[in-house]
Amino acid sequence: MNIHELERLFFDLYGNHDQAPRIYFAPGRVNLIGEHTDYNGGFVLPCALQYGTYFLIRERPDSLLKLASTNFKDKAEYDPSKGYIKQEGRWINYPLGIFKQFAGMNITIPGFDMLYSGDIPNSAGLSSSASIEMVTAFALASVLNVTSLEMTDLVNLSKRSENEFIGVNCGIMDMFAVGMGSADHAIFLNCHTLEYKRIPFILNGYKLIIANTNKQRGLADSKYNERVKECKEAVDAIAPHIPVNYLGELGFMQFFKIQDVIADDRIRRRARHVISENQRVLNAVTALYKNDILQFGALMNASHESLRDNYEVTGIELDTLVEESQKINGVIGSRMTGAGFGGCTVSIVKDDIVDKFIREVGDNYKQKTGLTASFYIAEVSDGPKEIIPETL
Repeated sequence: MNIHELERLFFDLYGNHDQAPRIYFAPGRVNLIGEHTDYNGGFVLPCALQYGTYFLIRERPDSLLKLASTNFKDKAEYDPSKGYIKQEGRWINYPLGIFKQFAGMNITIPGFDMLYSGDIPNSAGLSSSASIEMVTAFALASVLNVTSLEMTDLVNLSKRSENEFIGVNCGIMDMFAVGMGSADHAIFLNCHTLEYKRIPFILNGYKLIIANTNKQRGLADSKYNERVKECKEAVDAIAPHIPVNYLGELGFMQFFKIQDVIADDRIRRRARHVISENQRVLNAVTALYKNDILQFGALMNASHESLRDNYEVTGIELDTLVEESQKINGVIGSRMTGAGFGGCTVSIVKDDIVDKFIREVGDNYKQKTGLTASFYIAEVSDGPKEIIPETL
């Protein structure tokens, strides 16, 4: 991303070349394994990516919030004195929700000129929304000198905004992965206790490849909230027998001994995915400590099967990408990542077949679905930061 070009666009929008904006960046994230476990109080293993959101911000002399993005034509001038009200179908809801959280802490917020620019594919499942939320929260805390807010506070603040303002019942994984990201490390996170460890994720001889189905889907409008409700039904069925509040509190063998108390087979399968996926994350961490990347890949494959058969959040596009990826010799693991219903897959691919992988998987996917997939070679990145242009 050309920072100087973004500065030029900022001045074109807002003028006043004598006062430079401050520039911030927050990464996107990909979840390596541990899908739909976060809101069930389970384990996840995401990492931050080099793709993310750049944010230019400068104080205004009045109280208006002016927002623009290089990714959307939609620009906004918002008067917060009228209250923070969700705007139907507009990207500005993500920063507005964060501003509302800061205002709710009685933090005085002046007017700002703002420009966002992201290189995360929209609706791909790489957490462009969490990236926008976290870069806004990190920048506001920095610009307003709110030293009382730690990174974990900003993570929790962003989750509340997503739940309460955006209306998506997501867990904390996306914001946590963005906020706590570290280069060459995955984050092993207990979503119930927020205990975490950074696990070395070194792919000697392999590349992490993300493939976007390019099937558009809106998370808030998907069946995501339905799955949240179904998991709550499973907990309600189990709780009279074992006192639990989240499926993630159950051990693997513990669940399989008691699963028949869930009368509805569909609800039982939802719970089966969560419990088995939790165990796969634990096994994946062990594999990384042993530097057993082949075992890690096998767990990725098993994760996709469960997401397809038990949780039913894949669909023809994701399944086709995964199936075509797994056919290629030198691919040791491939799975859907993110909420599902479209979005992306993540695969671990041998260095010397990356070009072949992209070509063959892309061709076969287009032949079977009529859609053109996009491919990204991912690098594991650090979390949010301020960018000082003089250091570029």
